[in-house]
Amino acid sequence: MELLIPLAIILSAFLALNIGANNSAAAMATAYGAGVRTKREAVILIAIFAVFGALLAGGPVVETIGKGIVPGDVLTSNITLVIIVLVIAVFFITWANYVKVPIATTHAIVCAIAGVGLFARSLNAEKFFEIIIWWVCAPFVMWTINYLLGRFLYFRTLMFLSKRYSEKSINGILTVMLTISGCFLAFSAGANNSANSVGPLVGMGLLTTNTGAILAGVGMAVGALLFGGRVIETVGKQITEICILRAISVEFTGAALLITASLLGIPISMAEIITSGIIGFSCAQHGFAITAQNKHVVKIAFFWFVVPFVAVGVSYGLSSLYFKYGTIAMLNF
Repeated sequence: MELLIPLAIILSAFLALNIGANNSAAAMATAYGAGVRTKREAVILIAIFAVFGALLAGGPVVETIGKGIVPGDVLTSNITLVIIVLVIAVFFITWANYVKVPIATTHAIVCAIAGVGLFARSLNAEKFFEIIIWWVCAPFVMWTINYLLGRFLYFRTLMFLSKRYSEKSINGILTVMLTISGCFLAFSAGANNSANSVGPLVGMGLLTTNTGAILAGVGMAVGALLFGGRVIETVGKQITEICILRAISVEFTGAALLITASLLGIPISMAEIITSGIIGFSCAQHGFAITAQNKHVVKIAFFWFVVPFVAVGVSYGLSSLYFKYGTIAMLNF
């Protein structure tokens, strides 16, 4: 047991770093794609506001992941289950960072916990299906809003602004708005995604909810600073061209969805939300067929669809092997 606790902490810290690099980095991808911020400026803003979000609004989602999907005593009773959950999440997020895909980290961690809960026959099915409904509806809502904006309001808004303000004034106004929307999104990402790395540790009683949220926020900030530029490149420039006005739309609508889910204690994927908004604009600009054939969109969709099923299956299988054969039991002392 003494060896497993430090291992759990190390895995949690590593997961927070990778989440900061993958999910939080998407908070500024739209601004980078629009040419408003450099990668350096983007990741610094992510780091600052992710910490604030985790500190001020991260508690409800940490509580859900730590104790809402399966009872806290399930994780407390056997730390190996926590290790299983963290290893699965670390594997998927590291793989995604390597191939530069904005994976839904939330899907991996929640489904890994669900697999443990299924094996232990203690899964809170009502809460789990509530989360699943959010996973299905939130990206669709995000896509729909930004598709409609791109299809019907985008050019009208540009014409309205161009008739009333100079180009210099318009760029100044939009740049300020984009800075505000990006910081709002980074704050929302910290509030929601901080739970992914520390939720299992809270569930086993190793950390309090507030302490876990703060530590996760710091870890995400460091990860964004060190590794965030890779995913920013994919989301910001390889799906569709993003101008400032489109970036503002994606960031504000994404942040609003994230903060709403956070206040309700629902863990959702920030990377999935933002990417859905960008895809919505791509469909409005280029059409459905061309967007569907984009190799980056196809690769992202593959990860989103496969990860939840694989995470549940692997988590259930490893839990079964552990209890049946005493796998890694030699570490439990």
